[in-house]
Amino acid sequence: MKNRVTGLGGFFFKTKNPDKIKEWYKNHLGLNTDRYGCTFWWKDKEGNDCSTQWSPMNEDTNYFKPCEKQFMMNFRVENLKELLIELKKEGVTIVGEVEEYEYGKFGWILDPDGNKLELWEPVDKAFL
Repeated sequence: MKNRVTGLGGFFFKTKNPDKIKEWYKNHLGLNTDRYGCTFWWKDKEGNDCSTQWSPMNEDTNYFKPCEKQFMMNFRVENLKELLIELKKEGVTIVGEVEEYEYGKFGWILDPDGNKLELWEPVDKAFL
């Protein structure tokens, strides 16, 4: 399998007050925040439009389960379904089932420290 991770897709973290923290980052660091956080747009080495998402989430979110950590990273990947098959063969813990949306496919794994990692095969054009 040639490529696995192709970039950072997002960083998600728990906070007591997501709206307050988004406002702080907007006012003090200039992030262009919206209800989801902030989307950073960039181009890959082939010149394709790509995005990375920064998102504060409510501290009681279940989205990070089974992990109890305060954060979750999202990695951009190619060929998600094939990658998950390979990772399973390598002994990596797979969490849940692949979910597909107009903006991409998602799968989840656990690293050796129990951190839940979201793997995203993006369709960036859905955001343009």
